[in-house]
Amino acid sequence: MPPHGTEQAPGPNPPPVDPYQQLPWVSDGTPTAEEFARRRLAKPAEPVATMGARAILQKGTMGLVRLAPGKREQEYKQDVEMVRRNFGGLRQVTVVNPKGGAGKTVAVLLLAMTFGQKRGGYVLAWDNNETQGTLGMRAQQDFHARTVRDMMRDLHLFRGSHGRVGDLSQYVRAQGEGMFDVLASDESATAGEMLTASAFAEIREIVSRFYKLIFVDTGNNVRAQNWQAAMDATDQLVITMSARNDSAETAARMLDHLEQSGRQRLVRQAVSVVTMPPTRKDIDLPAIQRHFAARTRAVLLAPYEKLIDSGEPLRYGQLSSGTRDSWLKIAAAVAEGL
Repeated sequence: MPPHGTEQAPGPNPPPVDPYQQLPWVSDGTPTAEEFARRRLAKPAEPVATMGARAILQKGTMGLVRLAPGKREQEYKQDVEMVRRNFGGLRQVTVVNPKGGAGKTVAVLLLAMTFGQKRGGYVLAWDNNETQGTLGMRAQQDFHARTVRDMMRDLHLFRGSHGRVGDLSQYVRAQGEGMFDVLASDESATAGEMLTASAFAEIREIVSRFYKLIFVDTGNNVRAQNWQAAMDATDQLVITMSARNDSAETAARMLDHLEQSGRQRLVRQAVSVVTMPPTRKDIDLPAIQRHFAARTRAVLLAPYEKLIDSGEPLRYGQLSSGTRDSWLKIAAAVAEGL
């Protein structure tokens, strides 16, 4: 130990430690599984183009010419990896705008489709509209037409340790190639009372047993109990609007309400999605982008899609490649916040 008040000269840096140094190698030199794993980890596979002209060239030369992925393909793969990441538990994404026709239902369906396609099952799209909703109408139909009202009536079947995924299939609608399920709201404009906060909480507790990712569609009444309950359970907020000043202003006033009610962090981490019309004539897109870029984490554009505008049920395979790519980009931004 050096005397008090003196400094000891630093010695040479120790050699790096080999994490495999202490592995029990076979004494006669026979390869082991540990040695195989070491070599595999030491030399990751080189990325090879699988999309676009680079992939065509590679295929045309029977693999003699091997090109790395281009910028577009790299971004695509990064977005897919972001969507596929492990979130570490149940996550809820809530889509909001108090104005009707702001694209909430379409956003819920396209996000659920994208996560379902790129990530696999365990994805639920839930229409938490306080009265009549349209999520079930825009989704593919199933062997039944039951809604959240039917599930509320039969909640006793799921309480405690009761209820299996097969039982739940009587209330949710499988979306086939979309690789997700839909829990529709009441499709009658006059039947039943409005959902309460406790009803939302109990339904959420049940579906959380069977799904890892829940996309919640919301109604137009920010004072409704189930709307407020959805906000309290939200991990990632998505604000939708058409590229019109009235739709954007309604969304902006809703953000004021959320901030005034103590949900500033939810607003700051939100993703804003602006749906484009068939033509950009007479829209003030830069002003909308500036406002929401200053208030939320990201602002992304969703291109116009004739199939979406038709009001018909949506199928992932019928969407244009541009729409699928744009919603993958939006999904990756959502996943980043989860």
